[in-house]
Amino acid sequence: MPATIAIRPIEPRDQPQWQVLWAGYLAFYEVVLDDATTQVLWSRLFDPASTVHGLVAEGADGSAIGLCHYILHANTWEIAPVCYLEDLYVQPGERAGGVGAALIEHLRGRMRDEGWSRIYWMTREDNYRARGLYDRFAKRDAFVRYVVRRTG
Repeated sequence: MPATIAIRPIEPRDQPQWQVLWAGYLAFYEVVLDDATTQVLWSRLFDPASTVHGLVAEGADGSAIGLCHYILHANTWEIAPVCYLEDLYVQPGERAGGVGAALIEHLRGRMRDEGWSRIYWMTREDNYRARGLYDRFAKRDAFVRYVVRRTG
């Protein structure tokens, strides 16, 4: 990890910068969420009963330049919890500088320290830049995702 990047748990003081990063992430994936959903996510990040957690990457000046949201959960194939890395985003001007790798490495360290059995994530098939990073950490598996949405 470059010396100018610090990874730490998200804190309430991060909300203004987190909001900008979150908006950038949603725009990248061409997703529009209502304000209530974003507010609930923010609340979950600080709820001790929630399985949703957040990290921020800080640049040399202390500003948040990247975010990571992850979910720890039980599973049916292992005894130890698993970590689903749901969202990872780095400001465009900071990409290719080791920020994304530092966020993933931080989670890998937590996995070792806390005994998680694995970390997994997904990305769009055409997100080649991110996939170049992800391929350094893991081999793509052969699973295909299906999504059923509630209607009405």
